[in-house]
Amino acid sequence: MRRRDVLKLAVYSAGALAADQSIALPRTVPSAHPVIDAHIHLFDTSRPGGVPWPEKSDTALYKPALPERYVPLSAPFGIVGAIAVEASPLASDNDWLLGVAEKHPVIVGVIGDLVPGTPSYRADLEHLQMNPLFRGFRYGNLWNRDLSADMEKPGFMDGLKDLAQADLVLECANPDPRLIRAILAVSERVPDLRIVVDHLPNAALPTAPGEMREYWNNLHRLGNKPNVFVKLSEIPVVKNGMLVTDPAYYREHLDALWNIFGENRVIFGSDWPNSDHVAPFADTLRIVRNYIGQKSAVAAEKYYWKNSVAAYKWRPRRADQPKL
Repeated sequence: MRRRDVLKLAVYSAGALAADQSIALPRTVPSAHPVIDAHIHLFDTSRPGGVPWPEKSDTALYKPALPERYVPLSAPFGIVGAIAVEASPLASDNDWLLGVAEKHPVIVGVIGDLVPGTPSYRADLEHLQMNPLFRGFRYGNLWNRDLSADMEKPGFMDGLKDLAQADLVLECANPDPRLIRAILAVSERVPDLRIVVDHLPNAALPTAPGEMREYWNNLHRLGNKPNVFVKLSEIPVVKNGMLVTDPAYYREHLDALWNIFGENRVIFGSDWPNSDHVAPFADTLRIVRNYIGQKSAVAAEKYYWKNSVAAYKWRPRRADQPKL
């Protein structure tokens, strides 16, 4: 799975925050609104046989990432629920992830892994959608797949039409110009399918002027699609071995994405624990809060939880989880 390939080369150091105090917020700041973290990963490296991801050599991540770790880490920031997004291409791990979610009501939804057009796809989709926590599946620059090529394979688009018919979500991760182009094509061929684009702030951008124009033009076209949502996730950046905490560094790019998609279709996601490659959880939240703090209270509430309801149609499982 491709994950922040460039940023992995610069591991966040313990002294980075001390070197730059541009964001002078306390380390735990409860939100003015309840928060749904729409992007976390759960896995158990102690399972027999291990896990497909992360690799054993990944010392930052290779330990169990389960709700027992996540809840005490996230609760001080007002996070009351989360969407668990697949971290495995194994068909059996859809049921494993749903099983973990069922035992922990902090998880309000699960995004699994399915491959449209395969012989078992329809049966697998029918099986998984019986569980109300199952909210769709993810397909993109993951597990050596290529949405651009695969969408032309027999049965693939029919499978996405089945997903839309089931009122579930297609999630796409690790965007680059080719994936954005493919997402646009899918949105036009299956207009009633809800699509969530993960990690757009960290997208791999083209360098050639013509390709750059096409990329932003495609994003603007996606911005006109009411069923396309984006996660302002994977925001923090490391430069020269240091976490960038200066709000001005992030503002222009985030504003461009916010202006394209509008306050009704941007969603918060921490990308925990993958975010640990770049910054501790507290610092990730501080950077996000600093940016969203410039928005209206109404826009912030949409970003932190209301838009995730529109995208995933999750239902609260705890009394402190909000509902429309």
